[in-house]
Amino acid sequence: MTSIPSSTPAFVLATAVLLGLGPAPVKSAEWPTYQADAARSGVTSESVSAPLDPAWQWTSPHRPRPAWGGEAKADLYNKVYDMPNRQDFDYAFQVAVAEGAVVFGSSADDKVYCLDAASGRERWTFFTEGPVRLAPTLQGGRAFVGSDDGWVYCLRLADGAVVWKHRPGRDGTRIPGNGRVISPWPVRTGVLVLDGVAYCGAGMFPSEGVYLCALDAATGQERWKVVNHDLPAQGYMLASTTRLYVPSGRNNPVVYDRADGSRIRVVEGAGGTYALLTGDDLVFGPGKAGQLGIVPGEAADQLATFAGNHMIVTPTRSFLHANDELSALDRARYLDLARERKAAVVERDRLRKELDRATKAGNDAARNQARGALVEVGATLDRVSREMSGCVLWRSDCRHPLSLILAGDVLYAGGPESVAAYSTADGARSWSAPVPGNALGLAAAEARLFVSTDEGTIHCFAARATVASTR
Repeated sequence: MTSIPSSTPAFVLATAVLLGLGPAPVKSAEWPTYQADAARSGVTSESVSAPLDPAWQWTSPHRPRPAWGGEAKADLYNKVYDMPNRQDFDYAFQVAVAEGAVVFGSSADDKVYCLDAASGRERWTFFTEGPVRLAPTLQGGRAFVGSDDGWVYCLRLADGAVVWKHRPGRDGTRIPGNGRVISPWPVRTGVLVLDGVAYCGAGMFPSEGVYLCALDAATGQERWKVVNHDLPAQGYMLASTTRLYVPSGRNNPVVYDRADGSRIRVVEGAGGTYALLTGDDLVFGPGKAGQLGIVPGEAADQLATFAGNHMIVTPTRSFLHANDELSALDRARYLDLARERKAAVVERDRLRKELDRATKAGNDAARNQARGALVEVGATLDRVSREMSGCVLWRSDCRHPLSLILAGDVLYAGGPESVAAYSTADGARSWSAPVPGNALGLAAAEARLFVSTDEGTIHCFAARATVASTR
């Protein structure tokens, strides 16, 4: 594994992500699941052009009640301080948007809410018997949601009526957990729906069994179910064409085969529930030190780590979101240089072995030849590194480090007490607006921007003409 120093541009060394194809953006005007799609890319082709005006605000009578209170302040044994929270998936009411509806779950009052996207008026609510901690998935006129009561619910989007429900765990046992009465097998992965199959994970106590299920999305019938006894299932599940990726809270994600649920591997890293996919390459974190790790699709160990909170990957550019900066990289140029650098690294390693053999054999001619070749390869690597650094198109000061999405050609970032828009062309901030609390959730759909905060508020912003037409 390569550890990237904080002074090195993160993009320049994030090769695993940048070599993969970026996730395809949502093609409709919807945001049907957390971070838009099964890859959790945070990318949509929907245009939401700033400046924006407030359209409506929904306020919960109670703030979110997260399962976990946050990370310890320090790991004194490893001398790691100011550790980021690795389990912050339920600090705001994250929304899904489709068919003119905004749907989200509440960890405060154990309900699923459906609001009208244009007006913010309540269409319906549905009670579960435990906290609903993760955003629903909306598909085919239905809302799929998991609850700490141990059930997966399929609700009709039109009125909230139950189409089917399924309990992945063993039985209906209830226990005290995280200050609430919950199932020993809470559904804390969300429900991911892809190709007519609804995937979910249930369980946070490995000794009691942690279940991973594939259900027929139309009927709720099990296609397969597996049980594990070593890691919990907590955080938004992801999927590629053949694999499932299941975050395990503070632990490292587990990779499964979508076809039958067989385990492929547990990836190496420092843990955390933030994750995205680019092809079969996984980016996840934040670990104890606020770093994202990159794991190539066929590997278990990390290729690199780098300081940052979030990443957006597109076919032509990549954007890195750090505590105080946004950056953009020219992907096409970088890819050419990355290939050249990879070949040079292979040649350097070969020459080092050759030099070692020549030295041990006392072969001065071969040793001098290897040394000369190493100097040339070193010069090539220095040049490529300089040119890779030049692939950074722009850097922009950003004080909105808490959330990031890409809508059309605008990056929206959430921060303390505000949300802002940044141009993908040059990183210039083009708009900002105040919100109460920390803007931890963003979604873009139907020409609107939706912002969720840890105060329990959901804000809708839209273009001025759109706001005027709905009043």
